[in-house]
Amino acid sequence: MDKILAVANQKGGVGKTTTSVNLAASLAATKRRVLLIDMDPQGNATMGSGVNKHEMNHSAYDVLTRQCTAEQAIIKDLEAGYHLIGANGDLVAAEVELMNAIGRELRLKQALDAVRDHYDFILIDCAPSLNMLTVNGLVAADGVIIPMQCEYFALEGLAALTDTIDQVKQTVNPRLHITGILRTMFDPRNTLATDVSAELLAHFPDSLFETIIPRNVRLAEAPAHGQAVINYDRASRGAMSYLALAAELLRRQDSPRKTAAEAV
Repeated sequence: MDKILAVANQKGGVGKTTTSVNLAASLAATKRRVLLIDMDPQGNATMGSGVNKHEMNHSAYDVLTRQCTAEQAIIKDLEAGYHLIGANGDLVAAEVELMNAIGRELRLKQALDAVRDHYDFILIDCAPSLNMLTVNGLVAADGVIIPMQCEYFALEGLAALTDTIDQVKQTVNPRLHITGILRTMFDPRNTLATDVSAELLAHFPDSLFETIIPRNVRLAEAPAHGQAVINYDRASRGAMSYLALAAELLRRQDSPRKTAAEAV
């Protein structure tokens, strides 16, 4: 079972944080115990969860630099029902401080070992780059969810990310694989989007999520209110799509199948 899932894509603006926050909230709505970890110095997942990133007692920075335990950094009383380890600009300093540390890529994994059994799912919102913070997320994870827009350059980015996943798998985390590729901000009226979607289906038939996240105004508005979309407007197309994604993920977990990435 993929209990710890990194949500990763080195390309920004693809719906990575939107997916992290809303999938966490949707899984929590099914009564699963969920922890969301913000590993992006921008702290967008933290703010989108209704937490002021400048007013936390502890953050992911403190966890990575071993100034506190993962348990001490967890924020529990959130409207969306999941727990959170938040982040802010301090994470930039963490990457510098870890540069010469022995086993620096294992810091997050080691911290999560103590709380792993407390949750049904742990989601890691990775930074939009292939840096040490993202590597920590990949080393800690069982699987990777890759949100991507159906546009030309996204395919090039996907190739780079799958190469990184393979490298991490071969060196420090042999269990790592692609849990699923998620098409986000999808507009079926866009010919390029439908063409790229067809390419994804042809090359990643077992890894591609059936659920497609549409462009949706409510999804875009919700973060400004510090809410997941199911709390902001549960009847919206965006909320329905992420609830469908949670259901699909749960079905996959109940009936695991070999992904294209594992077959290589």
